Amino acid sequence: MADAAASSAPSQTAKILSAATLNTFRKDLFAGLTVAAISLPQSMAYALIAGVDVRFGIYTAIVFTAVAAVFGSSRHLVNGPTGAVSLVVFSALAIFEPEAKLDSYEAMFLLAIMIGAIQITIAVTKLGDITRYISESVVTGFIVGAASLTIIGQVANALGVKAQGTGHDHVLARLYLTLVQDAPVNWKAVTISVGSIALAIGARRLVKRFSLPQLDMLVVLVLVSLGAWLAGWSVAAQGAKTAVSLIEAVPGALPKPHIPEIKGEWLLDLGASSAAIAILGLLEALAIAKAIAHKSGQQLDYNRQCLAEGIGNLVGGFFRCMPGAGSLSRTAINYQAGAVTRFSGVYTAIAVAATVLVFAPLTAFIPKAALAGLLMVAAARLIDVERLTYILKGSRYDAALAIATAFAAVAVNIEFAILIGSAISFAWYVGKASKLQAVELVVTPERVVRARVPADPPGQGVLIYDFEGELFFGAAGAFEAYLKEAARAAKDQDIRYLVLRLKRVRNPDVVALEVLDHFLRQARESGLVVLLAGVRPDLLAALTRIGVTDQHDPDLVFTEEEEDFSATLRAIRRAYALAAIERQRLQPQTETADAAAGDPPLKYYLV
Repeated sequence: MADAAASSAPSQTAKILSAATLNTFRKDLFAGLTVAAISLPQSMAYALIAGVDVRFGIYTAIVFTAVAAVFGSSRHLVNGPTGAVSLVVFSALAIFEPEAKLDSYEAMFLLAIMIGAIQITIAVTKLGDITRYISESVVTGFIVGAASLTIIGQVANALGVKAQGTGHDHVLARLYLTLVQDAPVNWKAVTISVGSIALAIGARRLVKRFSLPQLDMLVVLVLVSLGAWLAGWSVAAQGAKTAVSLIEAVPGALPKPHIPEIKGEWLLDLGASSAAIAILGLLEALAIAKAIAHKSGQQLDYNRQCLAEGIGNLVGGFFRCMPGAGSLSRTAINYQAGAVTRFSGVYTAIAVAATVLVFAPLTAFIPKAALAGLLMVAAARLIDVERLTYILKGSRYDAALAIATAFAAVAVNIEFAILIGSAISFAWYVGKASKLQAVELVVTPERVVRARVPADPPGQGVLIYDFEGELFFGAAGAFEAYLKEAARAAKDQDIRYLVLRLKRVRNPDVVALEVLDHFLRQARESGLVVLLAGVRPDLLAALTRIGVTDQHDPDLVFTEEEEDFSATLRAIRRAYALAAIERQRLQPQTETADAAAGDPPLKYYLV
């Protein structure tokens, strides 16, 4: 009986594991199919944003999505073509004339390979963690700018007119030329685009209200396309044009391996764009992955995710794919649909591929205006209004940063918006960090060490200054000015003992250390006794390396140690003791025995 029970235990365990595996498969499959429903129309729309054939967007939703899912770290991140990356791709391909489509396509495949190589390099060199130091306000501002550009870029398709200008023209200039052109607005296209927007908004409300599968984008696209076909707007007689513009038909075939054409001038022209898109893609993917991981509780490997993005773009370039990144909308749907593992992304890619094989001929009936309307809705949904409001209200610094990045995306160049925002963030931080603070302290009759107030009497033989902030080259000027002010105050009040509290200064560099060294030399020459209080180990080690401690009396350096009596209080007691001894020497008839013995008038101090 015991043997039978023992043999049944592994069998029961196997059944439990098998059931768990099957349950995981079902959840991932359902999530993958749900994401595929929105991935198909989005991938075609994003290809239009990039100014390329819609099939390349679909190929990206197959190859890049599957590859990045296999190698990624996040269980829920879904990769593929995105609006932000597509906008930058459009900007990068502006070097080609509209007629040179084949060259622009080949250059785009090459661009994807270059982006992948850069991202893989970032992952291999373990630089992926650096992306966490880019402010969230910069990313939020960029999304606002990218969403605005997406909406602006679809105005022509929504109105049923031809977009004016070239990629060399500014996006606002192209919008102006499009709106003022002589060609009349196609009101049938306007009806389709407005109808798509209204249906998309209404369908999403129904999905949320009744907790339905998020197939609303696909359903709206099918309904609008069917309506246009029934109205006769998407069909035409032999040799005539259709009433509204349609997207190009997608071949009913899967992407095949393809080695892109390589030209030296392309490598030079696309170099800056590839670096900008590589960084942008990583920021987009990691920001989304972190947001979802915060909800799911998953621990992410940032460098592994960077590697997955790089491999996805690299492989995609050899299968005629657009550059891609993590998708916010598809990732959110994947998580909400109950995905458990990364393979939900693989199932998404398989579902898109199967749909292309079966329904590819029907894509020839999709009006561009329908995709334009859906794309405007999708772009507007990318803007997290609640988060943006929080940033604008919470901090002037972050509000200015988000606004500046969004403005740079629209008015300057989407390609470098995040770089501009990050540069502003860095410059602002350096400015704030360089504001070293210095406060004069006093010892009150109640034996309390606190900041001086105007009502306090002049110092009694000792001056005390407390410094706080980053002790680096940016703060060296302020540090030097504070030290000169302290020396001048000591001279004016005929005080020979100065305590510098350095407990709260951080990251000393050679420029600031040189300022301190020079000040200590001048102090010794002028007879000013300087006591260094609360010296941290890193500062002490730096002072030792440059020889300051060899020239400065070690009894005047009070290191910050783990003990009950602080270094600052010991330094203050020592300074008052030295001052008392000097007063006793100069005026022995007025000093007490305690003073003659070297004890300060106050026995202890409280901070």
